[in-house]
Amino acid sequence: MEKNFLTSEEIINYIATSKKQSPVKVYIKGNLDQIDFADIRNFGSNISKVLFTHQDIWEKLLEENKDSIEDYIVESDRKNSAIPLIDMSNIKARIEPGAFIREHAIIKDNAVVMMGAIINIGAVVGEGTMIDMGAVLGGRATTGKNVHVGAGAVLAGVIEPANADPVIVEDNVLIGANAVILEGVHIGKGAVVAAGAIVTEDVPAGAVVAGVPAKIIKKSSDVNGEKISIIDALRNLD
Repeated sequence: MEKNFLTSEEIINYIATSKKQSPVKVYIKGNLDQIDFADIRNFGSNISKVLFTHQDIWEKLLEENKDSIEDYIVESDRKNSAIPLIDMSNIKARIEPGAFIREHAIIKDNAVVMMGAIINIGAVVGEGTMIDMGAVLGGRATTGKNVHVGAGAVLAGVIEPANADPVIVEDNVLIGANAVILEGVHIGKGAVVAAGAIVTEDVPAGAVVAGVPAKIIKKSSDVNGEKISIIDALRNLD
């Protein structure tokens, strides 16, 4: 279920009160016909099974049935995790393998999330927006429509430290590769952030900023349109 977080404190409270989980996938073999698997999801036969459960439940099962279990392999990819990855089944966007999107991030229609991108809880990816390879959207960072966040760029989060204002990027903004947008910065509609820039202050609509710290160098209307255009075909899901 999608959840809109209004403040950092709401996210902090949500994480703090979430049940921490250590899910495991276990392959076992042995004489399994007398083992009570109770509520453990399991697939297989009386001589070998695959179990989907949690570490504490598996350890209890193993201790109680160690004479019947001949061998086992345990796979896990998290420990005491508070927030799982998002369920992508109802998202109408293109999400490539290797993207990490936490539950309660919002991915709007026809967005594109590329390999290695990380999108934290409370972040919003606008309609038709592309988050390129290795880019990071921190907690509550928000993009509008048809934004391009370049490879390796970072939109800082506001969960820890719990700053009041998240990064806001309005529609049709282009953010170059490896740019960094600091907490609370507001990027106006149609602005361009050059590659490698570190943006510490608000950027007005239609401005082009570059450098460290980023300064206005010209207007986006002065840039060749082909260099900042959004390609609709890349957002096509057909």
